[in-house]
Amino acid sequence: MEKRIEDYDVVVIGGGAGGMTAALYAGRARLKTLLMEKSLIGGLATYTSEIENYPGFPEGIDGTELMKLFDKQFRKFGVNVKLTDCKGVTRLDDGRWNVSTFRTDYHAKAVVLATGGRNRLTGAPGEEKFLDKGISFCATCDAARYTGKKVLIIGSGDAAIEEGLFLTRFCSEVWVSVVHDEGHVDANEVAREKAFKNEKMHFIWNSSVDSFEGDDMLKRVNLKNLKTGEIIPVDLDGCFLFIGYLPNTQLFENLVRLDSRGYILTNEEMETSQPGIFAAGDVRSKVLRQVATAVGDGAVAGSMAERYISDLDTIHSDILSKDKVLVFYYNASEENDRATLMKVETFARENNIEAKPVDIYKSDKIMKILGGAPLALSLYKEGKKAVTVSLKENFDLSSVKAEL
Repeated sequence: MEKRIEDYDVVVIGGGAGGMTAALYAGRARLKTLLMEKSLIGGLATYTSEIENYPGFPEGIDGTELMKLFDKQFRKFGVNVKLTDCKGVTRLDDGRWNVSTFRTDYHAKAVVLATGGRNRLTGAPGEEKFLDKGISFCATCDAARYTGKKVLIIGSGDAAIEEGLFLTRFCSEVWVSVVHDEGHVDANEVAREKAFKNEKMHFIWNSSVDSFEGDDMLKRVNLKNLKTGEIIPVDLDGCFLFIGYLPNTQLFENLVRLDSRGYILTNEEMETSQPGIFAAGDVRSKVLRQVATAVGDGAVAGSMAERYISDLDTIHSDILSKDKVLVFYYNASEENDRATLMKVETFARENNIEAKPVDIYKSDKIMKILGGAPLALSLYKEGKKAVTVSLKENFDLSSVKAEL
């Protein structure tokens, strides 16, 4: 089956808070934008019954309702939406990106990766039934609903213990299931000491989840003692799972740089290791994963994608569309660079060829896209790089003259 091909300025992969915000910014900039989501618009936020820490909603708001508002807003700017699964992202010969699905290839100048992640589950019987019906993954989001109630935490790492301490501000009892022997948790020493001193926190050592029970809502978690095999029933009002988080980056392992845990590495402008590919939201390597931080990421990613496309347009109109042009990368704040620029411009006039100075003091984006370097000069002929020389050590353009 021959695939269809559709052209876009920006393709956003992932329809959570970060992806929708990136699409909003790109669409508002009048870029032809596509948002691609394989399952549910709104992402993990839709599993949270009440979000109390998103600015602008002092009484809190249901996660699904908040995501519906996001959805309505970004669509207002003409963003197309495809409920389909991305199969991969590859670079095209013309420098654009191909976002592949089963039936269609979407060609884009810029791509935003906002595929988020998924909470690691225990895999115990009954677990799927009680997701968001007693099983939670975010104490910051859901603590208030358990005011004066008993909860159980699964896990003993930094997130588990620190979130457990936060829950003690609201809950009457916070129990913690730990796989290790008594006194041993995986959290940092400061959190560990605070937890052991907190009268509301109680620990069930050498235990793991055996099953979840309840009717419409979770009522009991059965733990299993890992040494004796004994089943320990824990009646409760809610359970928080903090046993890890898995980023959805399997498709991008050979595309962009990831950290040791599989999250996408970016700079503060949401740029990945690949020019033209940005990342936003929980899929990024960062310290806090919340709706608010995903929105910030998406805003930056959408804005930077717009700037990247503007730079691409400049490159095509001022460099690649010309018969011959000299491109020189210099820093206008450096005296030596300014002096070298004057020599380059003199050379261009003497040889009747256009010069295109690129000031990297203002922005080095065009240089990075073209694979240039400071104080390097490249001759482009009919849209292709013919020769490149470095002018750092001496001013020798004999190889450039030979190509003219």
